[in-house]
Amino acid sequence: MTGTKDPFFSFPHPINSYVARWVAAGVVIMAIATIALDQPWIMPIMAYGFIARVAAGPRLSPLAMFVTKVLQPAIGHPTKFVAGPPKRFAAMIGVVFTVTATVLHFAFGLTGVAYGVLGALIFAAGLEAVFGLCLGCHFFSLMMRVGILPESVCEDCADFTRRQARLEAEAQA
Repeated sequence: MTGTKDPFFSFPHPINSYVARWVAAGVVIMAIATIALDQPWIMPIMAYGFIARVAAGPRLSPLAMFVTKVLQPAIGHPTKFVAGPPKRFAAMIGVVFTVTATVLHFAFGLTGVAYGVLGALIFAAGLEAVFGLCLGCHFFSLMMRVGILPESVCEDCADFTRRQARLEAEAQA
């Protein structure tokens, strides 16, 4: 990190992987509650959370704020830095899933289909929460390897040795 203040509407880079995993766990809990308790009003709240995280990182997301300000301090601030751009891309996919589910239910009355979309979100967010496996991040990496995304989008992602050196230097600072 350069020591300069990030613009309000930005996404952190690097990002603490443990924070991302806890946020994913919160998403899984909310999505399961939506389906199991048949409470579709939770879907727009989830959509807002994803939109907020894409727009401003944890600054506007109640779930991310809870994780960073309450949960992480309570469990001792475990830290493992990973690149931010792939996590932001994964959150954008979360926007697509939650907005789609919300529209399917509220605009078209297709609650079952909306819950199916949430089921896919539960699967992806569950992999992140439980195993630290970010499907959106893997897709982001694939798009970089095949040239859909330029290296400039995430130089740390393109050059692993550069990322490791930077992360080690930040850990010592």
